Amino acid sequence: MGRMLYKVLAMVSGIVGGMVAGAIFKRVWRLLPGQDRPPAPTDEDRTWREVLPAAALQGAITAGVRAGVKRGEASGMRRLTGTWPT
Repeated sequence: MGRMLYKVLAMVSGIVGGMVAGAIFKRVWRLLPGQDRPPAPTDEDRTWREVLPAAALQGAITAGVRAGVKRGEASGMRRLTGTWPT
């Protein structure tokens, strides 16, 4: 039962975490001077020097949020079941 609960919790929190990471990235990107929206990798008018740092920033934010969410899931399961999920 605990394992199934963990999988459901992980799925829901993964979706929410992805939405949170996207919102954080958009806010951070708007703080940069002269940047209204991040460059798309397929945008012909943007250079490599614009696209790659944007992708790296987005990846770092996403990885940080994902790690925080996963750690929170595991801590929550320990509180609920008394065991750390594997």
